[in-house]
Amino acid sequence: MTPTDGITLIDTGYIRPGLCAAYLVHGEDGRAALVDCGTATCAQRVLDAIAAAGVARDAVDWLLVTHVHLDHAGAAGPLMRALPNARLVVHPRGARHMIDPAKLIAGAKVVYGEAMFARDHAGMLPVDEARVVVADDGHEVPLAGRPLLCVDTPGHALHHYSVWDARTRGWFAGDAFGLSYREFDNGNGAFAVPTTSPVQFDPLQMQDSIRRLVARGPASIRIAHYGQVGECERLGGDLVALVDAMADIARGFDGRGDRGARIAAALAELYLERAVTHGVADAQRLVPEVLGGDIAINAQGLCVWLDREAKGRAGG
Repeated sequence: MTPTDGITLIDTGYIRPGLCAAYLVHGEDGRAALVDCGTATCAQRVLDAIAAAGVARDAVDWLLVTHVHLDHAGAAGPLMRALPNARLVVHPRGARHMIDPAKLIAGAKVVYGEAMFARDHAGMLPVDEARVVVADDGHEVPLAGRPLLCVDTPGHALHHYSVWDARTRGWFAGDAFGLSYREFDNGNGAFAVPTTSPVQFDPLQMQDSIRRLVARGPASIRIAHYGQVGECERLGGDLVALVDAMADIARGFDGRGDRGARIAAALAELYLERAVTHGVADAQRLVPEVLGGDIAINAQGLCVWLDREAKGRAGG
């Protein structure tokens, strides 16, 4: 957890090491902001990491959640009760769900099932509305000596923003710049795939957001899953192309009763092919082992997208 460029990566401990990151951004005079925070079950681990980074709880002025999916914002309620001076910065479409998380909880139980929800997400709490700051596109968070700019980046979710840090010329992109696990790194750099989880994935919006992130010429992009990546232009191009490939796979199986399983199998083949092309050693093992859960969730999201597209065509 050694700070780099005044940023401490915090492994939230969600499911396994190296899966889900939050970021502690250090401002002047010991003040700090936290970007994303993991699930409710991760709250104590995040608090311990803040203390280990030498930041007092009352010095955390801001908690920015890039979007309100539970692996990014589920711990917001418990953390806000433990960080007395923090204000929660959230997208306009997500604010009501932080104030009253009942619909988030119900939706997560549908996606993950009751048992997995109890294991990984139990303990969510509402956030006091008086401490919630709504971040429209272009909203600036005044962290001491280090302003952070919130930029709307839909595609993964309509309630998603990314955070520009001018000091490092870098983004905190949540899930807007895909998944890139360090197990896949090699001499050719990082390997990334989009994350199309339910329920608001939109391929054109996702591609536009990726291009918007790259257009600023970032030196690096920090993502939730997992860590810091460079070569942003190359990775952005790879992600845009993969969005098209994944949408084509989904359309190819639309209308079949077993489409979910077929889409998941085709995604696994696609990612394996791309990993081998990237030069990933032992890709046959790593792709299902590391990406297995994401493949299942991506397939679910693609199915939801197909149904939404069909409903739109029908005028429903």
